[in-house]
Amino acid sequence: MTISRRQFLGTAGAALLVPALPGGLPAAPPAPRPLAIERRTLEVKGRAARVFGIRQPDGTSGLTLEPGRRFLVSLANRSGEEAIIHWHGQRPPYVQDGVADRNRPTLPDGAEQLYDFAAQPGTHWMHSHFGLQEQLLMAAPLVVRSEEDIRADLQEVTVLLHDFTFRDPAEVLGALTGGMMAHGAHGGGHGGGHAMPGHGTPNHAMPQGMAMDLNDVEYDAYLANDRTLDDPEVVRVEKGGRVRLRLINGATSTAFHIELGRLTGRVVAVDGLPVEPVEGSRFGMAMGQRLDILLSLPAEGGAFPVLARREGERQRTGIVLASAGAPVARLAGEAETAAGPVDLSLERRLVPLAPPAARPADVTATLRLTGGMMPYVWTIDDQPFGEHRPLRVAPGQRVEVTMVNQSHMAHPMHLHGHHFQVVGLDGTPLAGAVRDTVLVPVGGSVTIAFDADNPGRWPLHCHNLLHMAVGMMTEVVYDGYA
Repeated sequence: MTISRRQFLGTAGAALLVPALPGGLPAAPPAPRPLAIERRTLEVKGRAARVFGIRQPDGTSGLTLEPGRRFLVSLANRSGEEAIIHWHGQRPPYVQDGVADRNRPTLPDGAEQLYDFAAQPGTHWMHSHFGLQEQLLMAAPLVVRSEEDIRADLQEVTVLLHDFTFRDPAEVLGALTGGMMAHGAHGGGHGGGHAMPGHGTPNHAMPQGMAMDLNDVEYDAYLANDRTLDDPEVVRVEKGGRVRLRLINGATSTAFHIELGRLTGRVVAVDGLPVEPVEGSRFGMAMGQRLDILLSLPAEGGAFPVLARREGERQRTGIVLASAGAPVARLAGEAETAAGPVDLSLERRLVPLAPPAARPADVTATLRLTGGMMPYVWTIDDQPFGEHRPLRVAPGQRVEVTMVNQSHMAHPMHLHGHHFQVVGLDGTPLAGAVRDTVLVPVGGSVTIAFDADNPGRWPLHCHNLLHMAVGMMTEVVYDGYA
């Protein structure tokens, strides 16, 4: 099914609802919220870097929508190159998902595009889905508040995590692949090139053949809201106050352990969707995932670091919550010990507040996550994207997919356009969380179930950007879509 630009604009325009004023006169339609993809200069460890941003006219990164607001956005591309932005966690019509494919072009430099669809409440984010632009920080928060958020009367703090390199991402990928062109990364968007020695170098600390490889690349820095622990963001909070942390792992190739120090938090949502509270002070978080954590601060006040430590390593980043007048001690950019791998210990404890109705699957499939570090090839069923076998579905079907990891790295798997329930871990049935991104560990399996209720061609891919770039992606394709 090929969709023309005219059809796309018609679909967007049809979604605009114009309310009526008293007396039956139509009110003016709401104005789109403006966003722009821009270039900006960011200082990291005393050194200037040219990166991207997705910002509002006042410089605010990303977007927060109040309850009941549609996602009505005019996106302008001022980046100097073609781009496309994916609304991660949203369930838009297929043509508005923000992915370039045979039916949907990229947004040329200097062009604008209107998006209009019902917004999915929760903590989400937006990021490039073209080439390797995401590695250069073409990403931003996307928060849609609910009526429950308003009634809760909490201070909300949003934190976007990144891994950062001063090098061109194409050189980093080229060092891993030997300079081979990446699947899905060609045609611009920092997608090709050859590596040179220096920053952002590949990490082969674990030889192939050992049980697990944890990290592909050694990065120059790890950022929380664009800052390192050399100069962290300090958020002023009330003594005895309550805070809702909205944490987004926007790193391209790094999983983190969220560490709350002497605070105890309650995870109340994952990937924007509510769960029964899970209490703790340390939670794993893979790339693309989000955690909402409620904190109750001590009545005496103080300074409370919220840290993200890289899995398998000592490096960390984070922010500081501090009451008025509380001294903020300097924080080291490395912990005393290395963290272990992020695992499924949190996943096993998650129970959704609004699970889908139980029903038997109409379609079942098993996907093998395959590939390795040397050669640097990551695939699904040994087939890179472009040679993949799509999963065919029809509207109304319940679809169940088991992902079996036969590689030496864990893979955070993300499905566009849908939310799924985690219904099995390592072959054991589970009535788990409803989410859009799940970690499939080395040697493990995860089974997800979703309803085919949003027709189109939807990517299902690893959210390690480098893995996706070399081919670890397939599609869920509805009947009627070529």
